[in-house]
Amino acid sequence: MATTDIPQNPASIALPGIGRALITAGKLEQKSAEDIYRKAVSGKTSFIAELVGSGAVSSADLAHTLSVAFASPLLDLDAIDTHRLPKGLLDIKICSDYRVVVLAKRGNRLIVATADPSDQSAAEKIKFSTQLGVDWVIAEYDKLSKMVVASATTASDTMENLLAGEIEFDAEVTDDTSETDKANTSEVEDAPVVRFLQKMLLDAFSMRASDLHFEPYEHHYRVRFRIDGELREIASPPIAIKEKLASRIKVISRMDISEKRIPQDGKMKLKVGPDRVIDFRVSTLPTLFGEKIVIRILDPSSAKLGIDALGYEPEEKERLLKAIGRPYGMILVTGPTGSGKTVSLYTCLNLLNQPGVNIATAEDPSEINLPGVNQVNVNDKAGLTFAVALKSFLRQDPDIIMVGEIRDLETADIAIKAAQTGHLVLSTLHTNDAPTTLTRMRNMGIAPFNIASSVILITAQRLARRLCLNCKAPLDVPQSALVKAGFNESELDGSWKPYHAVGCSMCNNGYKGRVGIYQVMPISEEIQRIILRDGSALDIATQAQIEGVRSLRKSGLNKVKLGLTSLEEVLAVTNE
Repeated sequence: MATTDIPQNPASIALPGIGRALITAGKLEQKSAEDIYRKAVSGKTSFIAELVGSGAVSSADLAHTLSVAFASPLLDLDAIDTHRLPKGLLDIKICSDYRVVVLAKRGNRLIVATADPSDQSAAEKIKFSTQLGVDWVIAEYDKLSKMVVASATTASDTMENLLAGEIEFDAEVTDDTSETDKANTSEVEDAPVVRFLQKMLLDAFSMRASDLHFEPYEHHYRVRFRIDGELREIASPPIAIKEKLASRIKVISRMDISEKRIPQDGKMKLKVGPDRVIDFRVSTLPTLFGEKIVIRILDPSSAKLGIDALGYEPEEKERLLKAIGRPYGMILVTGPTGSGKTVSLYTCLNLLNQPGVNIATAEDPSEINLPGVNQVNVNDKAGLTFAVALKSFLRQDPDIIMVGEIRDLETADIAIKAAQTGHLVLSTLHTNDAPTTLTRMRNMGIAPFNIASSVILITAQRLARRLCLNCKAPLDVPQSALVKAGFNESELDGSWKPYHAVGCSMCNNGYKGRVGIYQVMPISEEIQRIILRDGSALDIATQAQIEGVRSLRKSGLNKVKLGLTSLEEVLAVTNE
């Protein structure tokens, strides 16, 4: 729909079409519209969500106004049966991202419900995806949001029903499986157990969980999913199935089904439909009351999201891109387990992965498959350690080397020599922040000169839960509490308020997804001098602050200021 038919009042900023329509209709003052738009931009939310969320305009009022302004029909979604909506015409993700619902198809055109008919990007995305024209029908924003969730849920259920007979696991019993295992396989082909496992795996994937935990206890059994970094109990099946369920998982993960006394690791693939395969990494652990099993969902697409999707601030992104553009040196990513280090490394590798570049990686194990990169799984039992893999890499004419983790002095020495002899080396360490990484390397026994001459940048990171755009709300926090958290008084000018989690049908207790918090510290000449004179982490942190490097806490507080996460979440994942 063209927006040029709407009379435009002169404005100091370019308002979206719905803003101009509301001003023309007398539903909103020019200044109020501009303030709400600026708030939406700074908080990285949609203008329409900010309009309705702030109470400036009700959903019903907005829908009626836009229906008149854009000459589009108005529809009450309460009269629509979600289960009768056409299925499969438009990708669920597009519906969720743009808050649209397909109502019908007529010839080569789709009838689509929207709350914002001026959104040309949504129309173009739908046209590109479906190769069909789009006719808008106006709906109330609140009702539309609920229907998008309901439609997604229905689509997920339908997918599960459709695929019930098409799911297959890769290599259920391999040729080298022992005779004992083959005999025991019949014990784990119990149909209810198979269906339960399939349902758990599909549910975890559709709920965007990162891990599944199968946990046996003395009198009960529970299944938990880690969603947005938080464990949630999903199911409590009968304790009687624990042995069969563990055996079933071990068979399809190519583990020894008869060994229950020691931990085991394995992998499995879940084929969903003709061209979709999901990879899982499986780990078992003997406990007092049976084997606890953790299954990690490996998502190769996470490495291809691009650096902008990770949450780096512009200056942090510039420092990182400048470092990975260097021909040689060492870049270290630090943080606890589950802080997104692997995704950050692979995002960098994806940017560097060009036809004229030889990249080799050593990991334990490799989680993300990246075509064009030579990936090696470390196997300590077979003698293939990080150090052995690194020595081999240096004989393979590499340009870029990625080491999953620097665990010992031998690996560190070889990696540093590689960085000093014309190779770009990327790796990880488990430290609390960027400055302590350098002192940690010194404590490992690496000479200060080698550290100063090889390391070019360190980035420390954490993952914080992202506030749900649909339900987050401003929170009045005393200025003293904000100052205590780490804000400067100059930042508390009243132009912004922290948001807090509310919770709705579209999120997980007020949060949806996660956002990265980063401390990106280039190794400047002054920091090199501090390293050479064996300075402390405090000396390095002080110099980094002088050079404009934000601490993890400060970086997190900036995300609070932008409305991306809550103050409680930042305080929970960072130290000061």
